Amino acid sequence: MKKISITIPCYNEEENVYPLHDALVEMFERDLPNYEYELLYIDNCSSDRTREFLKELGKQDKHVKAILNAKNFGQFNSPYYGMMQTTGDCTILMAADFQDPVEMVPEYVAEWEKGYKIVIGRKTSSKESSIVYHLRSLYYKMIKKFSEVEQIEHFTGFGLYDKDFIDVLRNLKDPTPFLRGIVAELGYKRKEIPYEQPQRRAGKTHNNWYSLYDAAMLSFTSYTKIGLRLATFIGIFVGTLSLIIAVVYLIMKLVFWDTFSAGMAPVVIGMFFLGAVQLFFLGFMGEYILSMNQRIMNRPLVVEEERINFDNKKD
Repeated sequence: MKKISITIPCYNEEENVYPLHDALVEMFERDLPNYEYELLYIDNCSSDRTREFLKELGKQDKHVKAILNAKNFGQFNSPYYGMMQTTGDCTILMAADFQDPVEMVPEYVAEWEKGYKIVIGRKTSSKESSIVYHLRSLYYKMIKKFSEVEQIEHFTGFGLYDKDFIDVLRNLKDPTPFLRGIVAELGYKRKEIPYEQPQRRAGKTHNNWYSLYDAAMLSFTSYTKIGLRLATFIGIFVGTLSLIIAVVYLIMKLVFWDTFSAGMAPVVIGMFFLGAVQLFFLGFMGEYILSMNQRIMNRPLVVEEERINFDNKKD
């Protein structure tokens, strides 16, 4: 009998832990009775009662496993690490807040049984903030133009991954993994299933403008060169423009020696403009250096505080 693993990252999801567990168990009993399954929760150091509920679930249901992180290791490391700890023939990654519909799991499994090693969900619309959704659309269009690697629009990581692909993730040893880019770059032939993202069932979203910016920069610095090359191109353009303006001013001064007054305004404007360009690209290069630094340090993805319902310390 094949085994399906569900990886569920958690952070302050006390209102969703039990309902999601019940929904998944009901779905397996109703739609996938011929499969074994495990529900692996990985908690990113929640400050509410999420950990308490996970421990209770572990006592009540031996299908439940849990990893409790020693601290919050970010929105990318924790889910990635959890996927690598699964033991199933395939692993499904889904959020704890019901924005990844439980009813899509049987669809994923059906496509997996047809031979697809990767089956993912791609949002076609969202019942959450329309502004954020459209900003994401603009971002995806931009990065698809600049990236040498195909980028999957409106893909959050929600999907099914065969154990062969999970082995690829284990062997990458990337300290700053970006699953969405890895699936596009290194994944097998995949099946995409469109869906409308529902509203969060309960609680507040943990995404903010900073976390969205962090995700965008990780993708940008990992899969594009345009940030560095744009600095070169704009530097050449600004330098050429400055030279032309300098020549024009020199000619104007020679021709109209007594009447032409350049004044200080062009100098001040030029100084501020060049300063802004330099600071912008210093920050941009800093993002690349930060990404390189994190990879060079090669720190662990997460540090575990406790494991629940694992036979050994490391499966």
